[in-house]
Amino acid sequence: MKIAFTTNDSVHINAHFGWAKQVDVYDVNTEGYTQLETLEFQGDLKEDGNEDKLEPKLKALHDCTIIYVAAIGGSAAARLIHRNITPIQAKSEQDEIQDVLDRLVETLKGSPPPWLRKALLKGQPRNFDDVLTDTVNPSQQEVVL
Repeated sequence: MKIAFTTNDSVHINAHFGWAKQVDVYDVNTEGYTQLETLEFQGDLKEDGNEDKLEPKLKALHDCTIIYVAAIGGSAAARLIHRNITPIQAKSEQDEIQDVLDRLVETLKGSPPPWLRKALLKGQPRNFDDVLTDTVNPSQQEVVL
């Protein structure tokens, strides 16, 4: 799966989504991770209220599953979620991309939490059994609404 990070230095998750001039994209699986590309964006990205500046980022991230950000506005987060891209805010701008990737690989090797299992299904055809798997509480064996 593809994971993206807003960054100013390719080390830390230290850029606001809307203002980010750089987004690093990685391929992540149970074996490890590989940097695929660095997306670069130009223009006056710090202009508040300019929703048009988001469109190039949304298009460039179309096949990403998760994007880690230092901060994100509500409108941008909603637009990502609508495209089945999960935005995650870093705890601080000192969080390092490599640390997050290492933890993510370990999580994938084990038992990923439900939100991550759902994110992993992005782009895959779903059937009725998948829906039941997502909504059944295993401890109670009943459908959760």
